[in-house]
Amino acid sequence: MNDTVKPAAWSRRDFARLLGLAGPAALVGRGATLRAADAPPLKSAASATDESYWKSVRAQFVMPPKLAVMNAANLCPASAPVLEKLSQWTKDVDRDPSQHNRQKFSETREQTRKALAAFLRVTPEEIVITRNTSEANNIVSSGIQLKEGDEIVIFGDNHPSNNAAWTDKAKRFGFTIKVVPQKNPHPGPEYYIEAFTDRLAANTRLLAITHLTNTAGDLLPANELCRIARKRGVLSLVDGAQSFGLLDVDLSVMQPDFYTGSGHKWPCGPRETGVLFVNKNVSTKVWASIISAGAGPIGASRALESMGQRDDAAIAAFADALAFQTTIGRAMIEKRSRHLAQALIEGVRKIDGVRLWTSPDPSRSVAVVTLQPGSLDVRKLSAALYQKDQIAGATRGGSDRPGLRFSPHFYNTMEEIERTVGAIRKYMAAGV
Repeated sequence: MNDTVKPAAWSRRDFARLLGLAGPAALVGRGATLRAADAPPLKSAASATDESYWKSVRAQFVMPPKLAVMNAANLCPASAPVLEKLSQWTKDVDRDPSQHNRQKFSETREQTRKALAAFLRVTPEEIVITRNTSEANNIVSSGIQLKEGDEIVIFGDNHPSNNAAWTDKAKRFGFTIKVVPQKNPHPGPEYYIEAFTDRLAANTRLLAITHLTNTAGDLLPANELCRIARKRGVLSLVDGAQSFGLLDVDLSVMQPDFYTGSGHKWPCGPRETGVLFVNKNVSTKVWASIISAGAGPIGASRALESMGQRDDAAIAAFADALAFQTTIGRAMIEKRSRHLAQALIEGVRKIDGVRLWTSPDPSRSVAVVTLQPGSLDVRKLSAALYQKDQIAGATRGGSDRPGLRFSPHFYNTMEEIERTVGAIRKYMAAGV
């Protein structure tokens, strides 16, 4: 992106106006019934610690009140208002699947593209609507023309849709890969800046990193690494699966060449929705790896969004999920998630025998907390937490930072954090 041109920031009013122009009330076919979701009106947040407000946010979700789900790094629930919009759009398609009726989804897709661009502070021409981060990452790794003698630098703790994909394609096309290994505990941003810089060479074509890891929640200095890559003439791919919808990401500042994200994680959107940002300065460097009907009408979408029939209802409701977050306030959502994670970290650090894999330093982690509960059987512990305590997290097996992973988000409450800490303390003392 040209450093001298930055899209204007969008406000909550801008999002409301955008959705008002082409929202379900205006575009759902004749005969559709619009019902208000069974949730109280949502207002913007004033504080990250106002529990009464965040309980009202929790009431916007259809999860049972006693179920504490802290697995945002894998799958987030959609809010009741978003679910209702998704249901309306889906019924509209199935009520009348004619091309005449479905023409309106060309407009809703472009409204979602504009909402994504505003959310990430870029232009609609740079947005490709994908199905998830994995697809977006692979559009890049399959589309960049590489040959023998070229080199890719990757982060050892990238998701398989990044690392495994590059490794597989290196076998096919003959380019080589350099890996910057992850270190635990997180050694600080300066370490990674130096480590990645040292591995960039004259034949390095692309740097592929993860903004926030799904393993231990390590936060990488993405802005600085993209700046260094840009200075060296190296393309940059930032996997934002764990930052899109959690952090107040501003791509006009980060300026990566590619950024990817999923709608079903932290944005709390419909499943099989995602985003690929393609910097307009490099859009001609990516070849399409899927060629079919249904291409987008502008910018990178014309070449990279030709995927055949899509879930039009999900794409339309994706914009509503972004608007839901924007109403609360993106910066406030980040603060709230950090607040919950820090409370969880502080609680489990006081439990004898627990080993924390996640850095307690808020400049090195955000809202993914991974811990090893002594010698307890992790699968049995996870099952007990869910079945007896109604606490749902995730497990990590193997030898690479094994244990439990909790990833709280803005719909969680401090009561759920306290209940989780208490339950882990109980099982550490008495066994599972």
